[in-house]
Amino acid sequence: MRLGRIASPDGVAFVSIEDETAREIAEHPFGNPTFTGRQWPLADVRLLAPILASKVVCMGKNYAAHAAEMGGEPPETPVIFIKPNTSIIGPGLPIQLPASASEVHHEGELAIVIGRPCKDVPASRAAEVILGYTIGNDVSARDHQRADGQWTRAKGHDTFCPLGPWIVTDLDPADLAIRTEVNGEVKQSSRTSLLLHDVGAIVEWVSAVMTLLPGDVILTGTPEGVGPIVDGDTVSVTIEGIGTLSNPVVRKAK
Repeated sequence: MRLGRIASPDGVAFVSIEDETAREIAEHPFGNPTFTGRQWPLADVRLLAPILASKVVCMGKNYAAHAAEMGGEPPETPVIFIKPNTSIIGPGLPIQLPASASEVHHEGELAIVIGRPCKDVPASRAAEVILGYTIGNDVSARDHQRADGQWTRAKGHDTFCPLGPWIVTDLDPADLAIRTEVNGEVKQSSRTSLLLHDVGAIVEWVSAVMTLLPGDVILTGTPEGVGPIVDGDTVSVTIEGIGTLSNPVVRKAK
């Protein structure tokens, strides 16, 4: 099943997307969703970020080749950080480059969406708490990262967490192709089988630290090939079995 959020002529709604039709879900998409009976052609609605997370937890240096390109060794244990939920935007909305940042990079990633409250989840049971998977872009201001010595400002700007276009619930994340293009030129190309810590291990590690709530998002890490995005670019992240998340890039006015 593909789950999403849309802006329709009748307002914002959670939907199931099938055969280019968006069917409205009553209340929320968790558990066994029920439907209101309203539906719209997908072409007549605007896709929003598919979920409103209470928090976005991110994995740092979870591909060996990316750790190497950043000048370090892969960490022995997972490294996590948080992006604020105010950084989330949906497909087609602009990534706004802050006036104070001169070096902003794309980071295409597989995103886990949590389906129920959970804590201390063993890796073997991670699938039980996952609603599905979507695409994320962990946009990062490298100059802020270097200046601060930590990542909160660099990765926390408004618009620095594009998500979408929808959540796929029936997906095996073990070995999916992931590709990032800037203006049609491939910049990142890898597979999720190269994750140093797989989805089960990620959920176990994060849930040992903090309670996860329905709709929370975990970005699983980015492969090698990160690089700059500038005003006028379009960034597109494609993951096998999910689709493509595209966003234009604009320079934020001072």
